[in-house]
Amino acid sequence: MKNYLGTTGILNLKNEYIIPCLYHFYQKPMQLVKGEMQYLYDSTGKRYLDLFAGVSVINCGHCHPRITEAICDQVKTLQHTCSIYLTQPMVELAEQLANITPGELKRSFFCNSGSEAVEGAALLATLYTGNSEFIALEQGLHGRTKLGMSLTGLSFWRTDPNPVGGVHFAPNPDCYHCRFNLTYPECDLACANAIERVIETQTSKQVAAFIAETIQGNGGIITPPPGYFKRVKEILDKYDILFICDEVQTGFARTGRMFAIENYEVIPDIMCVAKALANGVPVGAFITTDEIASCYTRPGASTLGGNPVTAVAALSTLAVIEEEGLVVRAQELGEYLKAGLLNLQKKHRIIGEVRGLGMMLGAELVRENKVPAIQETDYLLEEMKDRGFLLGKNGPDRNVLAFQPPLVVTKEDLNEAILHLDEVLTLTEEKYGIV
Repeated sequence: MKNYLGTTGILNLKNEYIIPCLYHFYQKPMQLVKGEMQYLYDSTGKRYLDLFAGVSVINCGHCHPRITEAICDQVKTLQHTCSIYLTQPMVELAEQLANITPGELKRSFFCNSGSEAVEGAALLATLYTGNSEFIALEQGLHGRTKLGMSLTGLSFWRTDPNPVGGVHFAPNPDCYHCRFNLTYPECDLACANAIERVIETQTSKQVAAFIAETIQGNGGIITPPPGYFKRVKEILDKYDILFICDEVQTGFARTGRMFAIENYEVIPDIMCVAKALANGVPVGAFITTDEIASCYTRPGASTLGGNPVTAVAALSTLAVIEEEGLVVRAQELGEYLKAGLLNLQKKHRIIGEVRGLGMMLGAELVRENKVPAIQETDYLLEEMKDRGFLLGKNGPDRNVLAFQPPLVVTKEDLNEAILHLDEVLTLTEEKYGIV
């Protein structure tokens, strides 16, 4: 066995050499050393069922043999040239994305992360419209760059003391914590209608784009009600504002559709993708139409964006998604998992709401009157980890359990996870007096 440093050794080096903003889960963390489809292994050999997929990245499973083989073959042949030279994998990937993205989305620019994709999409919107203002949603997350952080509506991630100006925020479509104290559908989509008020009262009406995640991941798996994006698009079209759809967490079969926005039957003007596109290889892209792309003609390049290894990894990932039927699998298993979580909600008062689409589900843990169960969430995650199950947590108060497993997970895996979650929920409620 390899001579692993172990938890203490890793933490010692991390504390000395890594910038302290890089935090980690768990009071008693483990050193992960191996991944195999839906499972992860630590330095002691303990196996964990991964129910978070590296934050919605490993949709095809850890170290999928086909994807791994393609990466290794390409590394041995041609690893890097930069986009100033012609290589085949990048253009083939762009062609594939044009085939699977909705509507007339066709032209891609490749980069290295979701943050870069958002930044590029915002630049493209300003070039096309000649405008410089943006509208984003409260509780949205759009990256760690200067502009991406300024477009982010979560204070947890807004560490920049001097954010970019010209960004306006609208209420997010959070039905469980409705800003207007209304109930869907009688609310008449008040949260969507509020965007027009933001345009009329907060902006100079020189707005380049509205940006939103289809489902807000870090915001707490906030899932808009049916009709929300159609109403938003009507408002945007009225004011000639582009719609940038951030599919960084929700793309590539995660929600039971190739892209989550397809659940809402709306076509964005620009789409940002990353994470699951190459199943763990760093990648990002923004994709748009011929018309919008035509304004971006001055020289632009990404040193590593679209490199042969990444492009081959992405092409293999798309092939696996199609050939293994992961879109349908995500829909079916998502319904199965959601039913299991809803049954737990009936039994455990601490679960305030279960929400999401496909295999992107959230269970919000609350005390009386929807008070966030923050300590309870951390305790539950620790207990589940000790039992061999890795969940995520998100939301403004970090009290939403996130279920975003690799799409190769099985019903048997989910049954085992629900069984243990039921027991740990009982322990949590007993420990914190939630009855």
